[in-house]
Formats: sequence, C-alpha cells, structure tokens
Amino acid sequence: MNRRVVSTAGAAQAVGPYSQGLQAGSLVFASGQLPVDPGTGEVPDGIEAQTLRALANLSAVLEAAGASLASVAKTTVFLKDMNDFAAMNRVYAEHFPEAPPARSTIEVARLPRDVLVEIEAIAVLSGTSASGTSA
Repeated sequence: MNRRVVSTAGAAQAVGPYSQGLQAGSLVFASGQLPVDPGTGEVPDGIEAQTLRALANLSAVLEAAGASLASVAKTTVFLKDMNDFAAMNRVYAEHFPEAPPARSTIEVARLPRDVLVEIEAIAVLSGTSASGTSA
C-alpha cells in the first residue's frame, strides 16, 4: 500500500514526530487539528470560535490530500469540558449538513496549548483504488 505524507500551510504545522495527515491507499488520516490560526499562531476565545478554527484546519489538511469534509467517514472530537458539547455540536453540524460522518466525542483532562477542542478525521478519497492509484 502506498503511503504519502500530507502537509499544508493552511493548517497549524506539526510540532512533533507526526504528520498533519497521511494518505494510505484510498484513506486520508488527518491528525487532530487544534484551533490554532496557521498565519498568526493565535488561538481564538470560546468553544464556537475554536471549533470553527479546528474545522478550518481540518478542511485544509483534507484538501491538501485531495479530500474534503464531505468525504469524511469518521471523526473524533476531544473536548476539554463536556459542558461545551452543545455549542461545539452546533458549529460542527454546519460543516456536516448531509450524511454526517460517524463520530466519537471524548472529554479529556487537557489538550495541547490548553485549547478547548481538537478534531481528527478519516476521509475516503473518491476515484482511487486501495493501492492509491487512480481508478
């Protein structure tokens, strides 16, 4: 199976031994995206703004791989506080209006940079075979 690192300036850069994303065959695995503005390094205030920024970063990584939010099959949302679930969910729902992906939402004790949310995803590329070549 072919593997390809996915990287884009449109999302916060990886700061450790991991990739922003990895394409493996017809799947794209996007690492957890923090709500960090890739241009300024700033984190917005509040769960709604942070969810929006994390989804924008996630979208940029997916687009760099030739995928999109519409091709996401599974997400995992990490929340610092489950009391933020409803507000996060409202913003999230706007980005997945039809046939939303499977999702797990997990409350965690702490996230990098003390952000409120992190979102990772697995997407399926259309028009590729399991070997990663065009069909």
